[in-house]
Amino acid sequence: MKPRISVITLGVDDLEKALKFYRDGLGFPTEGIVGQEFEHGAVAFFDLQPGLKLAIWNRKDLAHEAKVSLTASSPAEFTLGHNVGSKEEVDQVMEQAEKAGATITDPAHDTFWGGYSGHFQDPDGHLWEVVWNPAWELEE
Repeated sequence: MKPRISVITLGVDDLEKALKFYRDGLGFPTEGIVGQEFEHGAVAFFDLQPGLKLAIWNRKDLAHEAKVSLTASSPAEFTLGHNVGSKEEVDQVMEQAEKAGATITDPAHDTFWGGYSGHFQDPDGHLWEVVWNPAWELEE
């Protein structure tokens, strides 16, 4: 299998609330909710970077599509890493997320490995890490 991840889909409890958080709060570009004419089809896509999209889809519809049981979610299952170019940018993104309604779980700080990071949860509890890694160069 070639690693070709092109969409990261997050299951959410309230599609409208999640759309507002990502579109209005974080400024992610989107055409809004599409597929509402289909049962279990309402979803919103956000452009992240060339070749990668973020999707939000109601958890019950995602479970239906994947034919799995809807279970309780846990924020410790995974994190989404958002890498930025400086410590100052980490602070700016963390502040923007908090203003958008995120819960700051780990305020930005110097890390043991020489970087700088913080964590927040979106309104559905998904865990994001905002991080500056001095060893990684970012392509803009």
